[in-house]
Amino acid sequence: MTALAHVSPESKARKFDIASVRADFPILRRLVHEKPLTYLDTAASAQKPQSVIDVIKNQYENEYANVHRGAYWLSETLTTKYEDARESVRAFLNAKSDKEIIFTKGATESINLVASSFGRSLKVGDEIVITGLEHHSNIVPWQMLRNQCGVELKVAPVTDDGDVTLDSISKLLSPKTKLVAVAHVSNALGTVLPIKDIAKLAHDAGARILIDGCQGIVHEDVDVQDMDCDFYAFSGHKIYGPNGIGVLYGKEDILEEMPPYQGGGEMISTVTFDHSEWAELPAKFEAGTPPIVPAVGLGEAIRYVSAFDAASVSAHEKALLAYGTEQLQAVEGVTLIGTAERKTAVLSFVLEGAHPHDLATILDRCGVCVRAGHHCAQPLMDRFGVSATVRASFGLYNTQDEVDVLIEALGRAREILC
Repeated sequence: MTALAHVSPESKARKFDIASVRADFPILRRLVHEKPLTYLDTAASAQKPQSVIDVIKNQYENEYANVHRGAYWLSETLTTKYEDARESVRAFLNAKSDKEIIFTKGATESINLVASSFGRSLKVGDEIVITGLEHHSNIVPWQMLRNQCGVELKVAPVTDDGDVTLDSISKLLSPKTKLVAVAHVSNALGTVLPIKDIAKLAHDAGARILIDGCQGIVHEDVDVQDMDCDFYAFSGHKIYGPNGIGVLYGKEDILEEMPPYQGGGEMISTVTFDHSEWAELPAKFEAGTPPIVPAVGLGEAIRYVSAFDAASVSAHEKALLAYGTEQLQAVEGVTLIGTAERKTAVLSFVLEGAHPHDLATILDRCGVCVRAGHHCAQPLMDRFGVSATVRASFGLYNTQDEVDVLIEALGRAREILC
């Protein structure tokens, strides 16, 4: 199942038809280097459907103002849409309350919010557990916290097929563990971690759990109550929404205990030169003018993806991954990095005799967009003895024909580079 599963029981799911879906994304009709665009970099950032583009355009053209406290129609109208977007996120995650939905500028800020706020309660000797497949955004904030207050950072190892076992995490947990911070889905390999089981391990040890959901929100079923996670972070631009908007879900009782992340307007109830008192959730963590129009765009993106039959989208993406895996493994000199049994939407590979950056450049001349590099996961690259990989990643708009284009372009690249 995918995050698209949260469709209202009363609503009729839109039939998933790939031609119709592709027609929703205007950028897919353009040419690159006189070739049809083959966009295989959704893990970095997803393309936007026309409905999201139209909503954003309309806000700036016809309804823009600052939100909250504006006693006039424009401000009241956009405030309603901004808070409606929060409710859309709440329902999508199945959170208990909209007080648990904090808007940020991205998942990176969401994780840093937890590190800077929840992290203030930690002290020398406390422990944080992460895994070896984390994005830098779920490594560096904890290193910074370690340098500030002396917490210890423990890392669960990655297996040869790119997975992380429950046993390896369990062995790192102790009465000193205060937080477990793990990816839902590896951005570099596509490995899907058993989040619900990890959350239970963390809670049994008396720790909190934070989930980096940047990839999970797109491809997996996300029900924060069922997972029993304490924090879930994601970015809007990964799920077909605009950039500049992110979400931090946090359990209300935990957020109530945490001090503000930033000070300024909106996050206060009263201010004097001697003392300030904080606003109620979620405003306490949304200092300053928020990402207003991006939040409204995110709300529309959620409405767009929620309209589809979840099982059909999931089947489509699984078929793409299976087909792409089969075709890539048949290319002479290609080695797949990350072959875990639980995996989604990402194919990371190297080609013998070719540097990933050179390979990506040639693919681009064929109209194929892939990502080449360490994917903000340098420790993971080190684990597999490579400096970089080529990563092809899929969204709901990709097709098997585009996989064929990738394979044909790889053949041309082999002739040039190898």
